[in-house]
Amino acid sequence: MSISFDKALGIHEKALSFRAQRAEVLANNIANADTPNYKARDLDFSKVLAEQNEKAQNGTFALNMTNSRHIEAEGLGNGDESLMYRTPMQPSIDQNTVDAQLEQSNYAENSVNFQASFTLLNSKFKGLVSALRGE
Repeated sequence: MSISFDKALGIHEKALSFRAQRAEVLANNIANADTPNYKARDLDFSKVLAEQNEKAQNGTFALNMTNSRHIEAEGLGNGDESLMYRTPMQPSIDQNTVDAQLEQSNYAENSVNFQASFTLLNSKFKGLVSALRGE
């Protein structure tokens, strides 16, 4: 009897990957808080989760490769389809849409969610290890 990691781990692996990608986007927003004309961006977890769930139900997706030397895409695709611009709370003179306090709050919330996903994934692995040992 074989163990399917996709079935055993569930969505937690993809959630952890998404949280890491969102942390990168939010950190980029914070780093560019004083850059004129910079537009804050963010990822919507529920939208990405719905897309991943649809892909899982319809089978795996594949990209057309026009050359045999192309590298096969993995993960969330290009990422641009789920990366959105943030609507600013108040206008700024330099057209920058980053609100540093909001970005820091979102980053902290994302960190907590990342830790929760990591803890759930870790408990899944511990359960698999104990099942393999026969405990």
